[in-house]
Amino acid sequence: MGASCSPDGITAAADENAAYEIRDIEFDAEGATLRGWLYRPKSDGSAAPVVVMAHGYNCLKEFYLDKYAAAVASAGHVVVAYDHRNFGDSDGEPRQELDPWAQVRDYRHAITFAQTLDGVDPDRVGIWGSSYAGGHVIVVGAIDRRVGCVVAQVPTISGWQTTLRRIPPQALAGQRRAFDADRLERFRGGPPKMVPMATDPAAGGAASHASPDAWEFFTGQKSPPEDQWRFRRWRNEITLRSLELYSEYEPGSFVERVAPTPLLMVVGDNDTVTPTDLALGAYNRAGEPKRLVLFPGGHFAAYTDQFDRAARAAADWFSEHLRPST
Repeated sequence: MGASCSPDGITAAADENAAYEIRDIEFDAEGATLRGWLYRPKSDGSAAPVVVMAHGYNCLKEFYLDKYAAAVASAGHVVVAYDHRNFGDSDGEPRQELDPWAQVRDYRHAITFAQTLDGVDPDRVGIWGSSYAGGHVIVVGAIDRRVGCVVAQVPTISGWQTTLRRIPPQALAGQRRAFDADRLERFRGGPPKMVPMATDPAAGGAASHASPDAWEFFTGQKSPPEDQWRFRRWRNEITLRSLELYSEYEPGSFVERVAPTPLLMVVGDNDTVTPTDLALGAYNRAGEPKRLVLFPGGHFAAYTDQFDRAARAAADWFSEHLRPST
């Protein structure tokens, strides 16, 4: 692959034949330091557009975000790719807590950081997000007019509707009681309650993402040997409050407000993690200009066998709208 990271987390420089260079970056997000990678295309010195990228629910940037960044950078864009707060190399407490609105604000901090970089055209900014962050970029694209182009891949559309599909109705009352008990314990100074992110289908049990394809992806068990390092730092736990925050999050309610900013949605035709029908409904509500890429497969195919198609679509969309003269 074009960009790679070594198993110990150190970014490896692109080889001299690559179309871009890579270095580690960090930036302030209201007191929390967020860390990631900067991809800078080799160019004639003229200012380039910039794309801000972050990953999905309990995903580290090592989960193939580098490959997406490389594809977009190879098309002539500077790329800022980073770990969400509370995860990976970024700071933030409590660890393993997913707060969607904090992540939305951090996208906007990342945009501000990206606009200050040498060699960046601050008036040509794109954002890319996948899964949970696919919902975030819909929100950011709707409320932040610095954004000139949006790519939402396998996006979260409705936290509540998705929650209803993951949790049996008879279990909702018990989950609410658990939320309330956790809130009280945290108020008293106790640690946040942790719950599994994924579960082995053979063993059973409750988890945030209980589908077999989630277990296979997050544990890396079907990834090739050269990619096994990507999954070594992943932790199979999140805070219980992350589930509560997820159930309250409705990024699809912002989709009508993205236009006139161009919106590309990349959707799997058999996605049960961020359900296909919810994504298609949101796409139909979105205004022009917009484009839909519907690939065969489930949620995680976007990172594996459908990667080339998804990455090419994103790079082409950014080029069309951020580099119209090329």
